[in-house]
Amino acid sequence: MTLKPLFALPLLLAVPAAIAAPATGELAQVQDHLRAVDSMTADFAQTDRNGKTLGGVLTLKKPGKIRFQYEKGVPILIVGDGKALWFLDYSVRQKQRWPIGNSPLGVLLDPSKDATRFAKVLRGGDPRTISVEARDPRHPEYGQITLFFQRNPAAPGGLMLQGWIALDAQNNRTTIRLSRQVFNGAVADNAFRWRDPTAIGGRN
Repeated sequence: MTLKPLFALPLLLAVPAAIAAPATGELAQVQDHLRAVDSMTADFAQTDRNGKTLGGVLTLKKPGKIRFQYEKGVPILIVGDGKALWFLDYSVRQKQRWPIGNSPLGVLLDPSKDATRFAKVLRGGDPRTISVEARDPRHPEYGQITLFFQRNPAAPGGLMLQGWIALDAQNNRTTIRLSRQVFNGAVADNAFRWRDPTAIGGRN
């Protein structure tokens, strides 16, 4: 089971605002979509570099809340509780913490982030899709992330987030694909509570 590449993502978008990227119509549309999404739920499928796929449910609520609930039998939980992003491993009773602002998921969780300052649109042959790459060339150890959107007039900002591909500094690739996306529905704050794996009896 390879889960680490997904959670290596806190390095990927910790990009300083000084990185300039020329704003384009498509990038501005992506920014409009991100700002129009207050909450989202979706099924996700995570595929690692070895081709192993794990599924689960993604729940997002701005500002700062996100939860990757893996399928039954996977003792891992990734959750942002509005203050920090946590990686919780119940099999070995360990937890790791990152500030939300240093997470690549910050681009999804913080509506004030300006994606035009650290991202660029990748040109492709399909006019129905938009691909956006974010990376810091001054810090290759952060890796990079590429977000994929499909044009959909019924979705916020006219775009539907389809998923992303993350590459870490060792060129390990993790792919996240989303399905059954629901935007701006009611999501309770208690959806982002978690049990401490270091405590006796802690579980996800």
